[in-house]
Amino acid sequence: MRKTLAVWLSAIGLLCSAGTVAAHHGFAAEFDRSKTLKLTGTITKFEWTNPHAWLYIDVKNDDGIVTNWAFEMSSPNVLYRKGWTRTSLKPGDGVTIEAFRARDGSYNANAQAITMTSTGEKLLAPQDPQGGPK
Repeated sequence: MRKTLAVWLSAIGLLCSAGTVAAHHGFAAEFDRSKTLKLTGTITKFEWTNPHAWLYIDVKNDDGIVTNWAFEMSSPNVLYRKGWTRTSLKPGDGVTIEAFRARDGSYNANAQAITMTSTGEKLLAPQDPQGGPK
């Protein structure tokens, strides 16, 4: 009886946790190394989430139209080991980002370098050009 109960509880636990598992993607499947861009804008949100942190900025074009861009970054663990915290970037901060654009043409990209516009401080150095993000 105890063995059967343990098996059922284990099965239920696995089924409940399956919804939180996210598939990881390869860099080349989502981003195009030949489509580089450099954008300057204002941070609207910084998400310190697994498996990747995300940075969102508003970018104003020459016509004054504002577009919100999303930038995938390394995992919080990798960023933390490089000295980052969840408060390293704050809404309202100005940044210039060098990135590889998403293959689907959306306003998504993979951040390669981030520079604070107010100080010129480079927070994220360019990553390995052959293997994608480190």
